[in-house]
Amino acid sequence: MAAGKNSSSGSEVPKKISTPVPCEDTEQEMLFRWARISEGKHPELRMMYAIPNGGYRHLHTAVRMKRTGTKAGVPDICLPVPRGSYHGMYIELKRLKGGHVSEEQKRWIQALKQQGYCVVVAYGAYDAIECIKSYLSGESAGNLQNGAIKAIREEPHG
Repeated sequence: MAAGKNSSSGSEVPKKISTPVPCEDTEQEMLFRWARISEGKHPELRMMYAIPNGGYRHLHTAVRMKRTGTKAGVPDICLPVPRGSYHGMYIELKRLKGGHVSEEQKRWIQALKQQGYCVVVAYGAYDAIECIKSYLSGESAGNLQNGAIKAIREEPHG
């Protein structure tokens, strides 16, 4: 821990060192690393894929992607595996702090739910993993829909 001088007493005072919050890309990498490791227990995870919608791109690339069907607000990850009454699962992954759901993302989430998909907003890889495990187990399918499992939050961790 770093230390600094306390101006009133001249004694050393420990400074708080903040831990950086992983960016969304890092969280997604951790999630897919877990998925590869867990394929033995859950072979369905081989079908999980990322939807390369976000991020910053050169203008020419962004225009080409839009012309070829890329749509703003589509969730980050798809697991096209049915469970219970769901056709599959979509995950909008946010970083632990500072991530928020845009209006366009909210519209996609609602539309996908209306079409029979399980859609969750997960804050960090751990939340996403817990949601996926609950979804694959089939035990909490109704709870996922109602947002009742602990890993699904409306707001990020504080």
